Amino acid sequence: MAPPVLSRALVTAKWLSEAVRAGRVGPSLRVLDASWYPPQERNARQEFKERHIPGASFFDIEECRDQASPYDFMLPSEAHFANYVGRLGVSNDTHVVVYDGDELGTFYAPRAWWMFRAFGHKEVSVLNGGFKNWVKEGHPVTAEVSQPAPAVFKARLNRALLKTFEEMIQNVVSLQFQVVDSRPEGRFQGTELDQGLESGHIPGSVNIPFHSFLAETGHEKSIEEIQEIFRAKKVDLSKPLTATCRKGVTACHVALAAFLCGKRDVAVYDGSWSEWARRAPPRYRVSNSKRSKA
Repeated sequence: MAPPVLSRALVTAKWLSEAVRAGRVGPSLRVLDASWYPPQERNARQEFKERHIPGASFFDIEECRDQASPYDFMLPSEAHFANYVGRLGVSNDTHVVVYDGDELGTFYAPRAWWMFRAFGHKEVSVLNGGFKNWVKEGHPVTAEVSQPAPAVFKARLNRALLKTFEEMIQNVVSLQFQVVDSRPEGRFQGTELDQGLESGHIPGSVNIPFHSFLAETGHEKSIEEIQEIFRAKKVDLSKPLTATCRKGVTACHVALAAFLCGKRDVAVYDGSWSEWARRAPPRYRVSNSKRSKA
């Protein structure tokens, strides 16, 4: 099979469509729909049942997470992840392509991409432009739900790609790594609520809203444009970098963007602001809000 275009981290709809038409979706190539939406807005699983890429399986981020954590979408254990993706027909030799149906083009797919990488899987790609552009370009869709044969996946957590609350607290003083926060500017500055939480940011962090990396079409911007975005914010891709957001999802867009520029070791603070806002001392929650802190 010809190598995916653009980068191992991205495949085009054209490349994937050719793979689908050639019948290559199977043990060596699995396609996963990682869509998630607020339940009151859209039903991701139902939409998958009605229309998806032929041969794709549904990657349920609600199921593939640490169910015991008080924070949203935290990484599951190695055993949980291995069992879950194995049931989707993914082995350690499978090339995995993830996508989602968000109107932006891509929202949750980079989280699934990062999860696979965090558990040691290197052959994983995001469908550039997402399902939105797959449909727009006229590629095939189906309502037929495939039943992939189970596979054996061995997961090994790569600790270098994950940061804990304790490590983030230490870094406020030690400044051992840069921190990029991918939330909207108002939430980063503390001028608007962050899904019910008092907002603000980690001291020393830099704000690059995740959608900055996406073109108007929903595709990833060019490598040159992405490099300029990091440069403009004085983020040095030759030095250690950790990404954070509200719940560890859009932070993965930062990791993906940096990966495209050749930096493959960006860590994600999994607890992100949902954990930081609840656990960090007040002096470590920087905010420009005029609301009372009482």
